Parts: sequence; structure tokens; C-alpha cells
Amino acid sequence: MITRMTHENINDYNKSNESLVVFGRIIPIYENGNWTYTEEIFSEQYIKKYDNNDVDVSYIEDKNKAVFFYYESNHCIGQIRLRTNWNGFAFVEDIAVASDWRLRGVGTELLMRAKEWATQNNQLGLMLETQDVNLSACRFYTKNNFVIGGVDTMLYTNFSTKHEKAIFWYYKF
Repeated sequence: MITRMTHENINDYNKSNESLVVFGRIIPIYENGNWTYTEEIFSEQYIKKYDNNDVDVSYIEDKNKAVFFYYESNHCIGQIRLRTNWNGFAFVEDIAVASDWRLRGVGTELLMRAKEWATQNNQLGLMLETQDVNLSACRFYTKNNFVIGGVDTMLYTNFSTKHEKAIFWYYKF
């Protein structure tokens, strides 16, 4: 069951934010006006954990923002946070699925709910950013018909993740 975040369920925010195994990266290629990519599988894997975000009640009250939770047996196992963006796309700021529930369709259902929300808010489609080293996510977005719209090699320059590239993905309605 997918439910919008309210004051009653706000404590479920970040519950599905768990670590992931980094086992490779994509290598984006821009040629003839189109993005493609190849994959590099790492000889050594490592664990990555995204920081928890502070809960923001404006995602309950502002019609241009939303958080949706995915529940299984009354346990929050997934969430997606999005907002309208200046370019007419709904920006997916975060999507997370608890590690035991990955590869079971939870993320795809959350994206479907985000598409509904974006359509209701007259958006052109969805956009989001992830890192080149999150190969699982990149494969997931490709499987869900997102395309690369751009790559930023400087976004993480001031962080310990400075070797990572930001990949911007788009799904146009």
C-alpha cells in the first residue's frame, strides 16, 4: 500500500533508507546528441549509505511537494520524495527501498505513484539525480524507461565522494 506522508505517519520518514553495495559504475557516453553508457564492474565492492534527511513538514502542507511511503504489513519499506521543479519536471529528490525488499517491484510502484502525482500537478515528466557508482539505481532507472539527460563531473568536488559523477535521469510523459 502506498500512502502520502501525513502528520500521523511522519515518523516513518527515513525508515527505508539503508545502505547499498557498490559493485560498479556506469560510464556515460554522449555521441550524436544521445546519451548511452557502458558498465564497469569493480574488482572490490564497498558499502555506501546515504545520510538521512531531516523530515520537513512542508512536504505535507505544500501542494508542490510530496512524500509517499510504501507499506507492507504495516511496516514502511519504501519512500519517494518529490517536488515540482522550475523546468516543468517533477524532481525526485529521494527514493529508497529497504534492502530486503529491493528487486521486488517496490521502487517501480513508487515511481508509478510519482508519475501520477506529477501528472496531477501538470508536470512534463520526472527527473532525478544519482551517482555513476550507484549501478543498481542506474540499471533500475534504465529498466523504468528513464534516459540520461546530463552528467555533472563537479557536483561532488567538495566531498569525500569527489570521484563520483552526478547522472541526471529523465522520464518524459
